[in-house]
Formats: sequence, C-alpha cells, structure tokens
Amino acid sequence: MLSENVTMKEMVTLTRKEQRRLMVLNGIEAGRITGREAAEVLGLSLRHVRRILAAYRKEGAAALAHGNRGNKAHNALDDGGKRRVLELAQSTYAGCNTQHFTELLAERECISISRSAVRLILLREGLKSPRKRRPPKHRSRRERYPREGMLLQIDGSRDDWLEGRGPYLSLIGAIDDATGKVPYALFRDEEDSQGYTLLLRHIVEKQGIPEALYHDGHGIFIRSRKEPESLEEQLAGRRKPTQFGRVMEELGIISITSLSPQARGRIERLWGTFQYRLKSELRIAGAMTIEEANLVLCDFLPRFNERFAVLAREPGLAYHPIPDDFNPDEVFCFKYERSVGKDNVVRFGGHRLQIMPTDGRLSYVRARVEVHERMNGSLAVYYEGQCLLTGSAPPEAPVLRIRSTARFIPGASGSQDLASFAATRMAKPKLGVLISLLRIIHGASPSKCSSIGVTKS
Repeated sequence: MLSENVTMKEMVTLTRKEQRRLMVLNGIEAGRITGREAAEVLGLSLRHVRRILAAYRKEGAAALAHGNRGNKAHNALDDGGKRRVLELAQSTYAGCNTQHFTELLAERECISISRSAVRLILLREGLKSPRKRRPPKHRSRRERYPREGMLLQIDGSRDDWLEGRGPYLSLIGAIDDATGKVPYALFRDEEDSQGYTLLLRHIVEKQGIPEALYHDGHGIFIRSRKEPESLEEQLAGRRKPTQFGRVMEELGIISITSLSPQARGRIERLWGTFQYRLKSELRIAGAMTIEEANLVLCDFLPRFNERFAVLAREPGLAYHPIPDDFNPDEVFCFKYERSVGKDNVVRFGGHRLQIMPTDGRLSYVRARVEVHERMNGSLAVYYEGQCLLTGSAPPEAPVLRIRSTARFIPGASGSQDLASFAATRMAKPKLGVLISLLRIIHGASPSKCSSIGVTKS
C-alpha cells in the first residue's frame, strides 16, 4: 500500500517501509525513543539512522523516498527495441516459448533482455506463450543416479518435426540420468533397430560403454511373450535376444525395461522440450529433408546441453573404456546363421556370397557360418570368429522344366475342341459323353465299343 504525505511545497509518495521509517524518525524528534532504539527497530546501524535523520531534518519526508523513483532505468529497452522484439516474436521466432525466445534474442539478435521483461512486452500485446502446461500432479521423483554414464534412458519420438515442409520423422535419442545431458540423437524415417544401433555406436565411440540402458518394451529391445519359442530356445532354456539385445549383451550393458511412460519421465520430458525448441530451430533453419534436420540437430545438441545439463552428485565418469582390440563393425551389426552350400556359396536374401579357400581350410561345404550385415549395408561371413574371404558368386543359370500341354488338337477328326472339352467337364456328366470320351481314348469304332465294360450307375 502507498500513502501520500502532503507538505506545503510538494506531494511525496512513500511506500510502507518508508512510512515506517518516517514514524520512527518522528519519535526521535519528539524524544520518545533514542537513536540506538530506532536502529534496533528499523534493523539499521546507528550511523545510518543518524544519516537519514539528518537528511529528514534538512529535506523533510522527501529525503526518505528512493532517489531513482520515477526515473527510467539505464538498461531499460526503448520503444524501438520493444517494437523490434514484438516484430521478431510474430515473424522469425513465431511459435517459440518465452524462455527459448529470450535465449534466441541474445544469441542471434544481440538483444540482452530478461525473460520477465520479454514476457511483459508480449503480454501487453496479447501474445501468450504457445506452450500449455497441465496442472501439476503429486508424484515423487526417483533420485538421479550419482555418476554420469551409469544409466542412459533411450527412446524414440515420432512427430511432424518439419511441420509440413517434409515427411514425418522419428527422433531417436538418449539422455543421461545423472546429468540430463543428451550424448547423441538422430532423425530416422522410422523407429528401427538400425537407428538405435547407430545411436549406441556413436555413444560408445565418443563416451565409452554405459553401465545400463533404460528402455520401453518395444520389440526392438525384447521379444514379445506372445511369440512362440523355437525348439532351440526351449532346449537352451532362454529366449534368443533381439539384434539390439545381442549388441547390449556383447558390450556387457545391463538392459532395464520400464513398464510405464511415467517411469521414463526424464526422456519423456525431453521430447516435450524438443517439440518446442527443436521444432523452432528447424523452422528457423528452413529444414525440409532428413539430412538437413540432422545437421540442425548436431548444432542444437551442444547448446542444449550447455543450457540444461546439471552436475552429477559424484565426480568422474562411469563409462567403461573400449578395449584396444575392439572392432565396432563386428559388434554393431546384424548377425544371421547360414549353412554353406555344396558349391561353397552362402545365400543371404538376394545375395550369393562365394567363400574363397583359406590356408587352414579349402572347403566350407555344409559348415554353419555367421553372416554379418553391417550398418553401411555391406556383408561379411564369419566362421568360428574368423572373417572369411568372400566374393560375389556368378548368377545361377535358369532351370528349364517340361511344361504340361493339352493333347487335344483343334479341327482334327475324331477329336474335340479344347473349349468344348472344358465346357463338357464343367457340365453335369452323362453316360453318352463318357462313352464318347472312351472311344476317343482307345481309338475304338462304334461297333467295338460294346467290349468296354461300362455300366450305368
């Protein structure tokens, strides 16, 4: 609340705090309290009380008002700057939320202004933040893991990331549980095993091997319980892993399956942030293809991590180092078992791979080999851990087979036309028709037909 103290010369507006000081100073002037007691009541030093008392005796109540009251701040944005902010909010950066818009103004337009100031400028023109927030619900969050690299949450988000300028895309990414840092993400045409394999390979090569991955129950990670077990799986007593599950097993990564989206809250909130910030970045860059979107994403991730990542509770990294003899092409691939044919050729899809003889073995006929389909589309054949030398086998010659033909000759005497014969077969069989057919088959004349044993049923 504000009050007004009217003097003979001018009107002075004081705040509640300044009114309280005025009452205490009047008490000192009346002799009701001492200066030291006034200092205790106001929470000031005795020296400062004496200073404001001297100013009050000289200038009156105006000495208690703040000196900058009514003056414009030296760092306030002028009217031209405010118009510029409104113009950018409605054109170049339309659709950005207030916090993101404030950061873009500082990064790209060299306009340093607080978020609250930007919000007030926009609200005065009726421009609200496009992001709608639901009312909060009471949930107890799980405590973060103590060190970076102990747990990564991975997931995919399919959305209209290009906002109609291109096709729908799936964003596949990972977030560190301890720091909230996004080590890598990439756009794919769809959420697939190859995308997750490329994601994990980049993380392993740049950071190291994480201790655990937290994911949903997608068929990319685990096999469905409804899928019947093969005889081999029943004998082994365990389900064969998926291709991505096998990669995690070979790297020694613990696989943890979540049972609800709330359990993956960290990466689900990440997608919510990306769907506002990253979409705006893609729109500003004018990205129209998946290649352009991935270029924008590579530039966006370092700035995002710098803005949102936090420090882990414990120092150091929990990523395991890569062994010296580690060959990523032998791990980050899809593996299939095949049998070698009698011509030392392995068939895989539409490919025919000719196995060349090696120093230790000349023929691999009937051997069980492993075909590696690598991420770049190339194929390699392994036998007992050894990569075999292969080449493209020559194409097979076409096989000619004898085709069955009709024995009816159109126009010949004593024969039926093929069309009339088909019509006869489709019609209800009669005794006379059967006798005529038997005459044709045996070449008998009508006089000899009586020797064929045909009885009427």
